[in-house]
Amino acid sequence: MTPKLSILDRSRTREGHPAAQALRDTVDLARRAEALGYHRFWVSEHHGVPGVAGSAPTVLAAAVAAATGRIRVGTGGVMLPNHQPLVVAEQFGVLESLFPGRIDMGLGRSVGFTGGIRRALGRGRDDADRFEEQLAELLGWLDGTQRAHPEVHARPAEGLRVPAYVLATGEGAQIAARAGLPLVVGDLRARDRVREIVARYREDFRSSARGAEPYVVVSGTVAVAATTEAARRILVPEAWALAYSRTRGSFPPLRPAEEVEALAMTPKERELYEGALAGHVHGTEEQVAAQLAEVEELTGADELLVTTSTYDREALLDSYRRLARLAGP
Repeated sequence: MTPKLSILDRSRTREGHPAAQALRDTVDLARRAEALGYHRFWVSEHHGVPGVAGSAPTVLAAAVAAATGRIRVGTGGVMLPNHQPLVVAEQFGVLESLFPGRIDMGLGRSVGFTGGIRRALGRGRDDADRFEEQLAELLGWLDGTQRAHPEVHARPAEGLRVPAYVLATGEGAQIAARAGLPLVVGDLRARDRVREIVARYREDFRSSARGAEPYVVVSGTVAVAATTEAARRILVPEAWALAYSRTRGSFPPLRPAEEVEALAMTPKERELYEGALAGHVHGTEEQVAAQLAEVEELTGADELLVTTSTYDREALLDSYRRLARLAGP
């Protein structure tokens, strides 16, 4: 494989296990990813979601960085509309100061999952529209170029080099291109759409002090196992969680695949569940290698960011081991 391989872990909770275990599992996975040779390990931001324990990505990134020694660590991403740019700059300044040369700043423009969460955060849907302005302010705090508050300096962030990445939700790809920043885009099920986004990003890219050339990270679910059916079963718990959330409005902890497959689903649930299963990269090592070669040819990705979640931790770890083998030594 030509693209670099990286992991984004969302600290998914599992039915019957405390949220604290999901966070410990994330740190453990990061150690294993480093040993397997993955390039970077990112964590995510979700607020008030029963199925996700990762609500404070910079705090979790600190724990991951402290537990590892080489792998790059970052966020995929900090949702900038939920925060003041100065505070985000300070947080990443602390991270970079403690773990120099290993910290990435992945940034997204999504706001809270529900109206209640947005109200609790003091944010509204329209706050996503300020992302480009907030991004410029954040970079200014790091570069020492912001002028809105000349009497204030972001300590210890000012002057530190923290690579920034933009998640391509909504207008994110165009914002990344205008800012001259790397782009993170998904998912692999909508490959033609990903190809269009990437092509437009490369076409519109403006060189900057933070990036002379476009850099594309393609994100998606990948499941590898000894058989195609075993790989498909890795996808089952997350597929059901997505179907459940779309019929009940709440994103639940993951359930074992055998429990999900035994459920008596309504026609609507079955439709959503099967749709959530379809299109992901999965199969044996040989099958996945062929599928990823198609992704690389289609997108010209510089990096693949894998976001797989499942109930069976051993099956997940085995999948990451098998995937790492495809990248070679």
